[in-house]
Amino acid sequence: MHKAVFLDRDGTVIEECNYLKDPEQVKLFPGAAQAVKLLKEKGFLTVIVTNQSGIARGYFDIHTLQQVHAKMNLLLAVDGVAVDSIYYCPHYPGGIIAPFNIDCDCRKPQIGLALQAQKEFDIDLNHSYMIGDKEVDVDFGKNFGAKAAILVATGYGKNNPHTNADYRAKDLLDAATWILKNEL
Repeated sequence: MHKAVFLDRDGTVIEECNYLKDPEQVKLFPGAAQAVKLLKEKGFLTVIVTNQSGIARGYFDIHTLQQVHAKMNLLLAVDGVAVDSIYYCPHYPGGIIAPFNIDCDCRKPQIGLALQAQKEFDIDLNHSYMIGDKEVDVDFGKNFGAKAAILVATGYGKNNPHTNADYRAKDLLDAATWILKNEL
């Protein structure tokens, strides 16, 4: 079985842009590529898990989402690194676009995205980690039984002084460093 670090996308790996729909707006946080590289060098799979309710709300479509992911992957590749996979939830019960306007088991904090990754990559969820900028990310990690759920003080995390997280990190690089210290 493999260990993984699950990463929220917006506000964690890339800068938060409310309902990001323009690939040209994708900007990696400083140190994000280095963090992914460190984790991969230590044998972790790196898996993006992201709620993308903008699809159900009609703000953008799956093709646009794929373009945003391609741009993020391109920026990571410039620094010689890649994430292992990206899983997204396009659903939102109050959305206007069928068939995405449903309640589902993949919208964080539900664990459907973690279970998809577990099945595809044979991941040991109890020896894996979650890093995100919202309490929903922390809850997602706790719900799938992560070894630790980490809140980064980037994106929405900078406005959340109280958290249920196991560690509050300055940014993704700080979170990755903390994980590697705790794995010794």
